[in-house]
Amino acid sequence: MIYSEKNHPNQQRRGSIEVICGSMFSGKTEELIRRLKRAKFAKQQVEIFKPKIDTRYSEEDVVSHDKTAIRSTPVESSGSILLMSGDVDVVAIDEAQFFDDGLVDVCTQLANQGIRVIVAGLDMDFRGVPFGPMPALCAVAEDVFKVHAICVRCGALAYVSHRLVDSDKRVLLGEMSEYEPICRECYNKTEHK
Repeated sequence: MIYSEKNHPNQQRRGSIEVICGSMFSGKTEELIRRLKRAKFAKQQVEIFKPKIDTRYSEEDVVSHDKTAIRSTPVESSGSILLMSGDVDVVAIDEAQFFDDGLVDVCTQLANQGIRVIVAGLDMDFRGVPFGPMPALCAVAEDVFKVHAICVRCGALAYVSHRLVDSDKRVLLGEMSEYEPICRECYNKTEHK
Protein backbone atom coordinates (compact mmCIF):
# COMPACT_ATOMS: atom_id res chain seq x y z
CA MET A 1 0.00 0.00 0.00
CA ILE A 2 1.27 3.47 -0.86
CA TYR A 3 1.47 5.75 2.15
CA SER A 4 -0.52 8.94 2.17
CA GLU A 5 -1.78 11.13 4.96
CA LYS A 6 -5.34 10.09 4.10
CA ASN A 7 -4.74 6.44 5.03
CA HIS A 8 -2.95 7.15 8.28
CA PRO A 9 -5.18 5.90 11.15
CA ASN A 10 -4.72 9.05 13.24
CA GLN A 11 -5.05 11.52 10.38
CA GLN A 12 -7.02 14.65 11.15
CA ARG A 13 -7.73 17.57 8.89
CA ARG A 14 -4.91 20.06 9.49
CA GLY A 15 -5.46 23.75 9.12
CA SER A 16 -2.75 26.22 8.23
CA ILE A 17 -2.14 29.78 7.14
CA GLU A 18 -0.09 30.55 4.03
CA VAL A 19 0.78 34.16 3.18
CA ILE A 20 1.83 35.33 -0.28
CA CYS A 21 3.22 38.87 -0.10
CA GLY A 22 5.27 41.38 -2.06
CA SER A 23 4.97 44.58 -4.03
CA MET A 24 2.53 45.30 -6.82
CA PHE A 25 3.23 43.48 -10.10
CA SER A 26 5.11 40.69 -8.31
CA GLY A 27 2.67 37.88 -9.08
CA LYS A 28 0.89 37.53 -5.72
CA THR A 29 -2.55 36.97 -7.23
CA GLU A 30 -1.13 34.69 -9.93
CA GLU A 31 0.41 32.52 -7.19
CA LEU A 32 -2.85 32.55 -5.22
CA ILE A 33 -4.81 31.43 -8.31
CA ARG A 34 -2.19 28.75 -9.07
CA ARG A 35 -2.57 27.27 -5.60
CA LEU A 36 -6.36 27.37 -5.84
CA LYS A 37 -6.36 25.60 -9.21
CA ARG A 38 -4.28 22.81 -7.68
CA ALA A 39 -6.69 22.53 -4.74
CA LYS A 40 -9.68 22.38 -7.10
CA PHE A 41 -7.94 19.75 -9.22
CA ALA A 42 -7.56 17.71 -6.01
CA LYS A 43 -11.35 18.05 -5.61
CA GLN A 44 -11.07 20.20 -2.51
CA GLN A 45 -13.87 22.62 -1.69
CA VAL A 46 -12.54 26.15 -2.16
CA GLU A 47 -14.00 29.55 -1.21
CA ILE A 48 -12.33 32.79 -2.34
CA PHE A 49 -12.85 36.23 -0.86
CA LYS A 50 -11.72 39.71 -1.77
CA PRO A 51 -12.43 43.17 -0.32
CA LYS A 52 -15.50 44.78 -1.83
CA ILE A 53 -13.54 47.99 -2.53
CA ASP A 54 -11.28 46.22 -5.05
CA THR A 55 -13.15 46.70 -8.32
CA ARG A 56 -10.15 47.34 -10.60
CA TYR A 57 -10.67 44.45 -13.03
CA SER A 58 -13.94 42.95 -11.81
CA GLU A 59 -16.46 43.47 -9.06
CA GLU A 60 -16.67 39.74 -8.34
CA ASP A 61 -13.62 37.93 -9.73
CA VAL A 62 -10.10 37.89 -8.36
CA VAL A 63 -8.05 38.93 -11.39
CA SER A 64 -4.28 39.05 -11.77
CA HIS A 65 -2.50 41.75 -13.77
CA ASP A 66 -2.12 39.26 -16.62
CA LYS A 67 -5.94 38.88 -16.61
CA THR A 68 -6.10 35.36 -15.15
CA ALA A 69 -9.34 35.24 -13.17
CA ILE A 70 -11.14 33.10 -10.64
CA ARG A 71 -14.63 33.61 -9.17
CA SER A 72 -14.69 35.15 -5.69
CA THR A 73 -17.04 36.62 -3.12
CA PRO A 74 -16.52 40.34 -2.39
CA VAL A 75 -16.97 41.18 1.32
CA GLU A 76 -17.04 44.38 3.36
CA SER A 77 -15.18 43.10 6.42
CA SER A 78 -13.14 40.16 7.67
CA GLY A 79 -16.00 38.99 9.91
CA SER A 80 -18.06 38.18 6.82
CA ILE A 81 -15.46 35.62 5.78
CA LEU A 82 -16.16 33.52 8.87
CA LEU A 83 -19.88 33.66 8.25
CA MET A 84 -19.58 32.69 4.59
CA SER A 85 -16.88 30.01 4.72
CA GLY A 86 -19.20 27.03 5.23
CA ASP A 87 -17.98 23.50 4.68
CA VAL A 88 -14.74 24.08 2.76
CA ASP A 89 -11.22 22.73 2.68
CA VAL A 90 -9.52 25.92 1.51
CA VAL A 91 -10.29 29.60 2.10
CA ALA A 92 -8.40 32.09 -0.05
CA ILE A 93 -8.25 35.83 0.55
CA ASP A 94 -6.85 38.29 -1.99
CA GLU A 95 -5.77 41.89 -1.36
CA ALA A 96 -5.64 41.19 2.38
CA GLN A 97 -3.99 44.54 3.13
CA PHE A 98 -7.36 46.23 2.53
CA PHE A 99 -9.10 44.26 5.30
CA ASP A 100 -9.43 45.27 8.94
CA ASP A 101 -7.08 43.92 11.62
CA GLY A 102 -9.72 41.33 12.57
CA LEU A 103 -8.55 39.34 9.56
CA VAL A 104 -5.75 37.83 11.67
CA ASP A 105 -8.26 36.33 14.13
CA VAL A 106 -10.50 35.17 11.27
CA CYS A 107 -7.62 33.35 9.58
CA THR A 108 -6.50 31.84 12.88
CA GLN A 109 -10.02 30.60 13.66
CA LEU A 110 -10.34 29.05 10.20
CA ALA A 111 -6.95 27.34 10.49
CA ASN A 112 -7.87 26.07 13.97
CA GLN A 113 -11.00 24.51 12.40
CA GLY A 114 -8.78 22.51 10.04
CA ILE A 115 -9.06 24.80 7.02
CA ARG A 116 -6.13 25.68 4.78
CA VAL A 117 -6.09 29.48 4.56
CA ILE A 118 -4.19 31.16 1.70
CA VAL A 119 -3.81 34.93 1.95
CA ALA A 120 -2.28 37.26 -0.65
CA GLY A 121 -1.55 40.95 -0.24
CA LEU A 122 0.86 43.84 -0.28
CA ASP A 123 3.26 43.65 2.64
CA MET A 124 4.03 47.39 2.45
CA ASP A 125 2.22 50.51 1.31
CA PHE A 126 3.63 53.07 -1.15
CA ARG A 127 5.71 54.64 1.65
CA GLY A 128 7.40 51.35 2.53
CA VAL A 129 5.36 50.98 5.74
CA PRO A 130 3.91 47.55 6.71
CA PHE A 131 0.35 47.47 5.40
CA GLY A 132 -2.81 46.59 7.35
CA PRO A 133 -3.05 43.10 8.84
CA MET A 134 -0.25 41.71 6.64
CA PRO A 135 2.62 41.90 9.19
CA ALA A 136 0.55 40.09 11.83
CA LEU A 137 -0.57 37.48 9.27
CA CYS A 138 3.07 36.84 8.36
CA ALA A 139 3.81 36.32 12.07
CA VAL A 140 1.09 33.68 12.62
CA ALA A 141 1.46 31.88 9.27
CA GLU A 142 3.08 28.48 8.86
CA ASP A 143 4.35 29.56 5.45
CA VAL A 144 5.26 33.02 4.13
CA PHE A 145 6.10 33.25 0.44
CA LYS A 146 7.50 36.60 -0.67
CA VAL A 147 7.37 37.28 -4.39
CA HIS A 148 9.22 40.09 -6.13
CA ALA A 149 8.55 42.27 -9.11
CA ILE A 150 11.48 43.63 -11.07
CA CYS A 151 12.47 47.27 -10.56
CA VAL A 152 11.34 49.16 -13.65
CA ARG A 153 14.23 51.59 -13.24
CA CYS A 154 17.29 49.34 -12.86
CA GLY A 155 16.24 45.68 -13.10
CA ALA A 156 16.97 44.69 -9.48
CA LEU A 157 14.37 42.96 -7.29
CA ALA A 158 11.59 45.40 -6.44
CA TYR A 159 11.18 46.50 -2.84
CA VAL A 160 8.11 48.72 -2.88
CA SER A 161 5.16 49.86 -4.99
CA HIS A 162 6.16 53.45 -5.69
CA ARG A 163 3.21 55.78 -6.22
CA LEU A 164 3.43 57.95 -9.31
CA VAL A 165 0.43 60.20 -8.64
CA ASP A 166 0.19 62.93 -6.03
CA SER A 167 -1.96 61.60 -3.20
CA ASP A 168 -1.38 60.96 0.49
CA LYS A 169 -4.32 58.55 0.78
CA ARG A 170 -3.06 55.20 2.01
CA VAL A 171 -5.58 53.26 -0.06
CA LEU A 172 -5.57 54.34 -3.68
CA LEU A 173 -6.47 51.63 -6.15
CA GLY A 174 -4.34 51.73 -9.23
CA GLU A 175 -2.27 50.07 -11.91
CA MET A 176 0.84 50.92 -13.94
CA SER A 177 -0.25 54.52 -14.43
CA GLU A 178 -0.42 55.04 -10.65
CA TYR A 179 2.32 52.71 -9.35
CA GLU A 180 5.65 51.24 -10.36
CA PRO A 181 7.67 48.51 -8.68
CA ILE A 182 11.12 49.78 -7.72
CA CYS A 183 14.07 48.53 -5.67
CA ARG A 184 15.22 50.01 -2.37
CA GLU A 185 18.05 52.00 -3.97
CA CYS A 186 15.81 53.56 -6.62
CA TYR A 187 13.13 54.21 -4.01
CA ASN A 188 15.62 56.05 -1.80
CA LYS A 189 16.46 58.30 -4.77
CA THR A 190 12.82 59.41 -5.10
CA GLU A 191 11.22 62.21 -3.13
CA HIS A 192 9.04 59.84 -1.10
CA LYS A 193 9.51 61.34 2.34
